Amino acid sequence: MTDPENHVATLNAINALAPFNTWAGLEVLSASAGHAEIAINWRTEFGQYAGFLHAGMVGALLDTACGFAAVNQVGPVLTSHFSVSCLRPAVGERFIARATLIKPGKVQCFAKAELFGITKGSEKLVATGEAIMVVTGSPVSG
Repeated sequence: MTDPENHVATLNAINALAPFNTWAGLEVLSASAGHAEIAINWRTEFGQYAGFLHAGMVGALLDTACGFAAVNQVGPVLTSHFSVSCLRPAVGERFIARATLIKPGKVQCFAKAELFGITKGSEKLVATGEAIMVVTGSPVSG
């Protein structure tokens, strides 16, 4: 699959199957083989005690972006390990995660992502993450 529209369509289909993503209002902004860009708009439900984006949501966005970057190149994946580095308080009207597949593989693959907080059109890097994913070879069902 090399057509970016097909990549976005694939990710939109996967996104629609994930209740968490639907609840969060996660949007697929762009996709290509080994790359994905996703976003959410700020909601108070995403905040922690001081009003910043909760680290759990930061991790979810980075993990999802990494998985989405992988799926259009290697097929369905499940994260086996991921790490998050919170660089500054995550504040913004909107948050965008951009991920790249670093090393595709038949058994496992590696991806990295960056999360940006956007306020009045200005982006600030708020977190980075890396994921190791297992290639499942077939869609996962409950």
